Amino acid sequence: MQNWVSARFPKLLQDLPFRRYWVGQGLSLTGDQVRILAIPLTAVLVLHAGAAAVALLSAVGMLPSLLFSVSLGAWVDRRGRRREAMLLADIGRALLVLCIPAAYLLGSLSLPLLIAVSFLIGTCSVLFRVSSSTLFVSLVPKDAYVEAGALLSGARSFAFLVGPGIAGYLIQLLQAPLALAADGLSFVASALSLAAIRPEEPAPAPRERRHVSAGLRFIRTSPVLRASLAAQATMSLFQGVLFALFILYATRDLHVTPVEWGIILGPSSLGALAASALAGRISRRVGLGRTLLLGTILFTVPYLLVPLSGGPHPLVVATLFCAEVFGGAGSMISEVANGTIQAAAIPSALRARVTAAFSTVGTFGRWERSSAGYSER
Repeated sequence: MQNWVSARFPKLLQDLPFRRYWVGQGLSLTGDQVRILAIPLTAVLVLHAGAAAVALLSAVGMLPSLLFSVSLGAWVDRRGRRREAMLLADIGRALLVLCIPAAYLLGSLSLPLLIAVSFLIGTCSVLFRVSSSTLFVSLVPKDAYVEAGALLSGARSFAFLVGPGIAGYLIQLLQAPLALAADGLSFVASALSLAAIRPEEPAPAPRERRHVSAGLRFIRTSPVLRASLAAQATMSLFQGVLFALFILYATRDLHVTPVEWGIILGPSSLGALAASALAGRISRRVGLGRTLLLGTILFTVPYLLVPLSGGPHPLVVATLFCAEVFGGAGSMISEVANGTIQAAAIPSALRARVTAAFSTVGTFGRWERSSAGYSER
């Protein structure tokens, strides 16, 4: 029986602490897809908000990454106990999300409450994100970084694939505010998975002058991280520009219908899911540097198909679908390779601060798929 399990399951998933963490994160990421769709639909369908209010909700959720990433990264490195910080962030997000269905049932739901909850959830998410990179290297042996990154990225891709459908079903069944309870429960599951593991974490960073800016200074002195940050900043900027216009252009000029958007954006996540399974094999064959280059090219070049789309309408839909499939696959390969390089190159004492710097840059182009298109996480 043990040989059968070893032959069919990745070695890391046979490690109980990592498996608990992986399952918890997979459930949490799937729950996020419910929130991405349910909060704007709550604003539109329940509170009768207009386009400006929905845009404000999206911006408010992104704002904490710009305001707090660097300072929270410095605080986490100085304090230590990253797992505890992630646990508190999950509990905070669960309570915040559950405020919305509770307020709806009590008849006190309002747009200011939605905005405040979105901002506070974003703040807790920043704390979770800057802490998670250190916990990752505490859980995973150095020679398994690629495999672990691929498994976590695969869980994210699977959440993108099935999450919007689950979200739509729950919203139709329960109404948008009540569907958010599923996201609250997913944060509880993540918190329970963190509570069940006890990895040995590195010591807190020592006191030093200019503690907050140490992460940026380290990036400046590291050729690898400096190039990685410059590439991410460039891709994030133009990714944001592309996706800001993608839905509008394809809908108005190419006449893509909502049903066709489902075909383009839903099954195309299979490209990213397949790439997460292949990233380890590719890196072992050609090396991490070439894998990162391959992923970057595969992520960016297919989106040239968007302005080139034309001809019969089925061909337009097929072209956009291909752009999404190959772009998603390239994004996943790039993400796994880049994450592995950063995990190996960043000292533990600086990890949260360097992660915070990358997170701040990535905010400008970090987009998640929902059943209606793209929305900021």
